[in-house]
Amino acid sequence: MAAPRHVPLSPTEDSNIYQSPDVVPSSWVNRRPGDIESFQPSGGSMGHQGPDQGYALRLCRNFRERLHISEHEHLSDVERGCVQIALKRASMFGRAPVVHDLEMAYRVWGFLDAAADAELVTHRSRLFEGLAESHHYVDVRRLVETVPDTTLELSPSDLEEQYATDWSSLLELP
Repeated sequence: MAAPRHVPLSPTEDSNIYQSPDVVPSSWVNRRPGDIESFQPSGGSMGHQGPDQGYALRLCRNFRERLHISEHEHLSDVERGCVQIALKRASMFGRAPVVHDLEMAYRVWGFLDAAADAELVTHRSRLFEGLAESHHYVDVRRLVETVPDTTLELSPSDLEEQYATDWSSLLELP
């Protein structure tokens, strides 16, 4: 490590330079008992893993003023369901969530549409009810499965266009 200029150095003393170690350690190998030997499990009740997923909760705050929620819906339920959909989309692309993931999750359910179709509002009110409560995990997973991968693979502009023409084609409703 370099010394500050005010520290006296002997001109005859060798300065510290990098030297390779005598023994080079072998490369790391996955041998611990708890390590996963293959890819992270996903799908079904396992959810969808990805990096930095908590950032989606921060992104939710940016949408609160833009959301159109009916009187029978709660913001906490809507946010929990849409965050999970956004995380599924982000994990499909192997990255952390971005604003477009949340925008698409809100759009596909009509939360960004002031004049959302009454049938869509009926479906979403039923599916999003109580999701903010922790014991509704199975219901959250069921909601996420209603949005197929083909919908999540669309670009935000394509999704917006398809939502305007036929919102029901974006979902697999029970």
